[in-house]
Amino acid sequence: MTGDGARRTPRQPWPAGVEAAQQPDWATHPAYEPSCTALASAPALVTPEELARLRRALAVVAGGGAVMLQLGDCAESFEETDADQVRAKTAVLHALADEVADGTGLPVLRVGRIGGQFAKPRTLPHEEVGGVLLPAFRGHMVNGESPTPEARAHDPRRMVRAYEASADVLRALTRERDQRARRLQEFEDGPWASHDALVVDYEARLVRTEDGRRFLGSTHLPWLGDRTRAPDSAHVRLLASVVNPVALKLGPSVATDELREVCALLDPYRMPGRLTLIVRMGAERVTGLLPPLVAAVRDAGHRPVWLSDPMHGNTVREAGRKTRRLTDVVDEASRCKRVLERAGEHPGGLHLEVAASDVTECLGGKVDGVDRLAERYTTLCDPRLNPDQAAELMRAWVRS
Repeated sequence: MTGDGARRTPRQPWPAGVEAAQQPDWATHPAYEPSCTALASAPALVTPEELARLRRALAVVAGGGAVMLQLGDCAESFEETDADQVRAKTAVLHALADEVADGTGLPVLRVGRIGGQFAKPRTLPHEEVGGVLLPAFRGHMVNGESPTPEARAHDPRRMVRAYEASADVLRALTRERDQRARRLQEFEDGPWASHDALVVDYEARLVRTEDGRRFLGSTHLPWLGDRTRAPDSAHVRLLASVVNPVALKLGPSVATDELREVCALLDPYRMPGRLTLIVRMGAERVTGLLPPLVAAVRDAGHRPVWLSDPMHGNTVREAGRKTRRLTDVVDEASRCKRVLERAGEHPGGLHLEVAASDVTECLGGKVDGVDRLAERYTTLCDPRLNPDQAAELMRAWVRS
């Protein structure tokens, strides 16, 4: 299937004058046009039928009949896409989801940060490593993590490799989902794929049309981060144009007027299951900042899934490494849940960065001191919870 994307030329895929923040610097690379052309003619990685199933399940969550767990790596690696590695990651997702189901008595919709989470926004475009100023690592879709000028160069050929890696992961997820669907109700179905729809060159060239429905073929549930959610951005225009369920991260800088505007663009028909709002305020700020946003969204007629991302607003630096304290993560998740409940809204679940292995990237549990962080600090970007820490968080969130 090629759809209308096959006719798209490899020029900049957003109109002049429209903002597209956090984009790679590769438009003059000789491989830019061939890479874009290859993506424009590639098969979609998801189907409209899958998207419709996920939207129905999300509508159940929005209505209070289920909860959602969305988790996985901060940044996926091209080296971790075979079936065994995917199975290890989804095993953690299922184990944690089962624990939430037992604690809440509700079915759990399972969504991974997987099958396309290869690009990352960065606060600064450069970083100093060993006295050398280098482009920041932006995920394997853009450049390599090795601290050399060659590895950090932005290379559009990586978009094609990201597509191929995503295809491997999505095939594994599809097999698993089909096996689970034989014994589970639809709103428990999963795992589904999601990622930050950051690189517009990549995402726009994977838009397809089938039976009159325009959809993003790169993932089931794309989200926009706190740096790319501006109502007049190319990112919002792109996700507003497709039928996929979409998600939006809400950081402490979001204003009520801005939120109303972007929600109206992404969810003009106020359809439950279309919009997920992911709160990432920080433990100290969520209680004060979230209530007016909840009221604004409700008064505008939207019925989103409300998720807590208690990690991104609680990043600190210890012994030269980024980390998060489990106590802060638990505090924000619990406070977010209480705000939503007081407002009469359903706390829809959690969005987390969790590793499949026993990493030591966040403080808490067995990682009982700063000196333990270096033992197994393997993330490509931001610190992840290990499965035991994530389970402790789940239990605290259920009890709160």
